[in-house]
Amino acid sequence: MSLREAALTALFARLNANLAARNPAPVIRRNETVPQRLPQGGLVVLRDGESVAETPILSPLAFAIEHRAEIEVLAADNALLDALLVAIAAAITADPMLSGAVEWAQPGSADIEDVEFEGAASARAASLPVTLFFTATGSPLA
Repeated sequence: MSLREAALTALFARLNANLAARNPAPVIRRNETVPQRLPQGGLVVLRDGESVAETPILSPLAFAIEHRAEIEVLAADNALLDALLVAIAAAITADPMLSGAVEWAQPGSADIEDVEFEGAASARAASLPVTLFFTATGSPLA
């Protein structure tokens, strides 16, 4: 497993562990399409994103990688959306090394917008960037 995949898997596991205790719990997915109906507890989708910086470090060869994942959060109202965003930020900042999978994980500012779902009067969505920092030895694909 590559370091990138290990970092994303650790982030997904952290989200699952921390958000599962909410009542009702949001549905948490990775790289899946958004369903037509919004779950009662909201929806959290982790998107793999992309590497935005690969800085070589010489002798021995290594790469300092900055990878930006996106977390899409969808909720029926502002209060639930805000509660989910706060819970996600708390989950990441409580263990910014994601149990050793990364050197640092940093959530960014959310971009919030209105969306429409079947069976919902109105819904709110947020896109939350999470930057993952890690070092790969030999190749940025390691």
